[in-house]
Amino acid sequence: MKPRLATIWLGGCSGCHMSFLDLDEFLIELAARADVVYSPVADVKEYPDNVDICLIEGAVCNADHLELIHKIRRRTRVLVAFGDCAVTGNVTAIRNQLGPDNARAVLQCAYVQNAADNPRIPEAPGIVPPLLERAMPVHEVVHVEYFLPGCPPPAARIRAVLEALLAGRTPALEGAELKFG
Repeated sequence: MKPRLATIWLGGCSGCHMSFLDLDEFLIELAARADVVYSPVADVKEYPDNVDICLIEGAVCNADHLELIHKIRRRTRVLVAFGDCAVTGNVTAIRNQLGPDNARAVLQCAYVQNAADNPRIPEAPGIVPPLLERAMPVHEVVHVEYFLPGCPPPAARIRAVLEALLAGRTPALEGAELKFG
């Protein structure tokens, strides 16, 4: 039975998934070696049970992310913080510097100050998930087994980690393909 692989996109820019797509021909090999059971590039609505590996892009920024990351942790054997927003909060967490009411300040700026038409913060349920008071790296919310740094991590780094995990090995988070640079 092939390992079950998922990728998820929380609060970030999707650059990590773009780098994932830069795996080019390795994506064909990956499809032969693993079943991709959930991803922004697949049309699956519900995160499944019994996932072996999940690459998590982005910081935990809102109530929907918080609920989803707990579900992912319960249903997944190995979590990989995928890119600097997932690892450290990075650009997504810049709003944290705005102080204790940063969530309201961000919404005010986006939906009122910079609005050309109908300047108001959407309040209806289901329109904008409630922002958390802080954008957080994934490991501040749930246990993460591995950290894959980079903004975004280069395809070679992603491939090295996936190849190790799919072979049942612990990724060596060192060396030319995995170091910062």
